[in-house]
Amino acid sequence: MPIIKQAGKKLRHDRKRTVQTAMVRRTLRQLIKKTRTTPTAKTLSAVFGALDKAAKHHVIHKNRAARLKSRLSRLLKK
Repeated sequence: MPIIKQAGKKLRHDRKRTVQTAMVRRTLRQLIKKTRTTPTAKTLSAVFGALDKAAKHHVIHKNRAARLKSRLSRLLKK
């Protein structure tokens, strides 16, 4: 256990943040998989919003979000 009080607070905060980040990643993966199987404008819009939000909150890198958006939008054109 942490000795300093602030280290204990940081540990609690980090655990909470890890759970939230894992939830965002899980949702993102599900949306991407759904869009790849059935690419429609509605699913594409949903995954774009989720990717932008994840990149904004530093869950994923902004270039990765852009790359995924590009690849998914190419599926809709086919």
